[in-house]
Amino acid sequence: MSDLTQPDRPTPTRRSVLRAGGGLALGAGLAGVAPAASASAAAAPGAATAATAPGAAPALAAQQGTPLCDQPGDSASAQGLGSSDLGIPYYRAHDNSWGYVFGDTWSDLQQYGDYLGSPVMLAQANFDASGATPISFTWAMPTGGQARQLFDYRTRADNGHGFEISRIPNDCIEFGGRTYLQYTAVHSWGGQDDPPIEPGHDGSLMSGVAYSDDYGVTWHDYPYHWAGDAQGVNQSMYGMWSFAGIDPDGWLYVFSKRWNGSHINTGDGGAIQLFRIRPDDFRAGDFGAQQNWAYVNGSWQWTNAAPPSPVLQGNNIGEFSVKRIGGKYCMSYFDVTDYAICTRTASRPDAVWSAPKPQVVGNNSWPPNHWGRPQVPNLYGGYIHPGSAGPNSLTLIVSQWPGGVHQPPYWVRQFDGINP
Repeated sequence: MSDLTQPDRPTPTRRSVLRAGGGLALGAGLAGVAPAASASAAAAPGAATAATAPGAAPALAAQQGTPLCDQPGDSASAQGLGSSDLGIPYYRAHDNSWGYVFGDTWSDLQQYGDYLGSPVMLAQANFDASGATPISFTWAMPTGGQARQLFDYRTRADNGHGFEISRIPNDCIEFGGRTYLQYTAVHSWGGQDDPPIEPGHDGSLMSGVAYSDDYGVTWHDYPYHWAGDAQGVNQSMYGMWSFAGIDPDGWLYVFSKRWNGSHINTGDGGAIQLFRIRPDDFRAGDFGAQQNWAYVNGSWQWTNAAPPSPVLQGNNIGEFSVKRIGGKYCMSYFDVTDYAICTRTASRPDAVWSAPKPQVVGNNSWPPNHWGRPQVPNLYGGYIHPGSAGPNSLTLIVSQWPGGVHQPPYWVRQFDGINP
């Protein structure tokens, strides 16, 4: 990962302003945004823009920052979701539909509206991989009702594991008739109403995997949890996961890293590790059956005798996503240091990854490899849609924290035609 620096910018610690009542502290507005590059991008304040500059990247196809929620009368509000972030997409194999898992969610578009919790899920009957039509949500989970928190726990309370503010989803996958959602329970975002985070600490409580045997209506936690900072294991490499999917070789490949959902974890270092597990073992909750991709005695190998070794490192990395698209493995992540959503590719999960490529950036005036890229101030996330048109035409779901006084807490935006 690159070690680029960038001009002074507002630090995108959007979660650090969450308060006990679910509202947001008043913050500074976004930096100036140039006129929108398309009608879809112009639909909301802070919309993505593409500047013209020497060496400018070609314009993205189809959706170029289209907001998927936070718009009066949109398909999300029809399901009771007004403002939210993340929107992690996954394939619902049992009925050929698509699910989108959101983080902290409000029922309306105002900063002090009703807080619904996290995670929250909307579903879509049909996804247009061409990008000709934007994502439109068809129903909320649980089916037949309005959007609400999926898990049965109390926010800003001790639910038997220690004080947690909320449970933030990192990825979701369905196979073998069961849906799996990996999450991080957050002990502190570093906000003024939160427990303090000491320098070099990540603020997590624990990480876990929840499962649903009715495709998202009811959820159960596996009894094993990966301890986090507040439980005495700071900088656990099992904090945030991405399910790369079940490869033709029969293994479920999983990438994981330290928790850095706050984007202020100074000890993150951008390290990402890889392990794999048989789907039946994963379903049984036998997580100890994983095999680790590790550098041992001068060579890379799959082993049970050593922990995973970092496959990538450098810079601080927030949310990330790895998916097998058209036979190629594609990775995206929010590079906090580079202030950009970057992508990489590899022929296999355990192969060498390509160099990082900025795709959607917070500032497209500098450095030069940001010129002409779509600009979204205070961006984060960057999840790969598993239904993307192909490995050279990805759909990315990018989040944005506006942070202004009379703006929604978050936006979720769709970008198509991303060539990693």
